[in-house]
Amino acid sequence: MPAGSLMNFLTRCWRPTAGGGGVGGEERDGLLWGRDLGRCSAGEFSMAVVQANQVLEDQSQLESGPFGTFVGVYDGHGGPQAARYVCDNLFRHFREISSGPQGVTPDGIRRAFLATEEGFISLVSNLWNSQPDLATTGTCCLVGVIFQGTLHVANAGDSRVVLGKRVGSTGEIAAIQLSVEHNANSEDVRRELKAQHPNDSQVVVLKHGVWRVKGIIQVSRSIGDAYMKHARFNREPINQKFRIPEPMNMPILTANPSIVSHRLQPSDCFLIFASDGLWEHLSNEKAVEIVHNHPRAGIARRLVKAALREAARKREMRYSDLKSIDRKVRRHFHDDITVIVVFLNHDLTTRGYSHGPTVSVRSLLEH
Repeated sequence: MPAGSLMNFLTRCWRPTAGGGGVGGEERDGLLWGRDLGRCSAGEFSMAVVQANQVLEDQSQLESGPFGTFVGVYDGHGGPQAARYVCDNLFRHFREISSGPQGVTPDGIRRAFLATEEGFISLVSNLWNSQPDLATTGTCCLVGVIFQGTLHVANAGDSRVVLGKRVGSTGEIAAIQLSVEHNANSEDVRRELKAQHPNDSQVVVLKHGVWRVKGIIQVSRSIGDAYMKHARFNREPINQKFRIPEPMNMPILTANPSIVSHRLQPSDCFLIFASDGLWEHLSNEKAVEIVHNHPRAGIARRLVKAALREAARKREMRYSDLKSIDRKVRRHFHDDITVIVVFLNHDLTTRGYSHGPTVSVRSLLEH
């Protein structure tokens, strides 16, 4: 695809788009957008996004069709470009791969991630002379695919999906994290990085109380961040703070996701997909408790507001005062936050697509 066509996504406006499925109840409140409740082939869903950065760096989508239900949460960093590109291309690759004889498989989802990575790195290369800063933008990618009674979760970065599961006979709901995260603050991730780069004593560095890869980035897996993967981009004219002084003999980061497959059970009630901005302020258990104890309609927006209230409390201010703070300045209090809640209908998830609606909802931003 020509570079000009690939760059069209940069000029699209942030607008949810939906086809079919009875999707409704959209609400915009300043920097917060929510869609109360819609139907998909897995059951029902609720979505919400709140902006904190000057330009929204989170992107998300929910697609429903013959492939089941596809949920994507893309938490961008260094700019919005990589997250927008992924939102525009990852599902397309997944759909093309899954239309083959193998259908929906973990390997097919992995191939879709890597094809998207290859496309973005190609874009970075094509635009190196005019837009070298594309080399320093990247995105975490969390994808969930619900198909024929199985949930496949693929994750590169530190977004998270949590399952609300009914336990015992009392109606109690347990919170079960299904995604594997890749944040350098995890000892397992640091150990993995050190094993992959045994001759690099600076592959992870503790900086201002936070562990970072090469002292720069917190996540060890992402799409984009070309300067951390290819030596040809680790040079001028990218900003000095991104340049790594040591020779880069192999990629430091990878786009290869961790994939977990979970056979859905009748006791599995709902799934909460969210970017790190939510989990920074709400525990898995608190998020599941909120979903369990409140009406479905508008539940994603309720989760976002709960996180914002907690962010305000930490700074000893009122939620109403936080709401009055404009984007960019708001980033000092919280990150962009994306939440998608899927309520599971097991009759639908086991029967497949035949009775499910076709839905396409995604968030894009023009700035």
